[in-house]
Amino acid sequence: MTFPSTQAILIVDDDPSVADTFSRLLQLEGFTVYTAINPEGDLEIAADKHPDAIILDLRMPILSGLQFLQLLRKTPALRHTPVAIVTGDYFLDDGTTSQIEALGASVRFKPIWLDDLVALARGLIAA
Repeated sequence: MTFPSTQAILIVDDDPSVADTFSRLLQLEGFTVYTAINPEGDLEIAADKHPDAIILDLRMPILSGLQFLQLLRKTPALRHTPVAIVTGDYFLDDGTTSQIEALGASVRFKPIWLDDLVALARGLIAA
């Protein structure tokens, strides 16, 4: 008897409590979840794990979520990985929003509740 493989999500957030909370909630829903709190090395994790989708924080030190997304899109094996940026910054300028959309990502705002997080993960994977 074979069991279907679970979908893998990579959570990239410099706040360990957010990454842990998102991870725990999605694991309870049956997802395989990888977390990364060091955006400089997170592309290596993405390349190694090949997640089905990535949920990414926008405001991170050293490498922002937008910079991470730009590098992700330049990586052939990860170029088409669905990405959602989740941010607490409700006042994104039009330039940032346009760049995010041009790179094929969506934006959601924190706080994000369980049902919304699960729907987001499922929607990314179904895309």
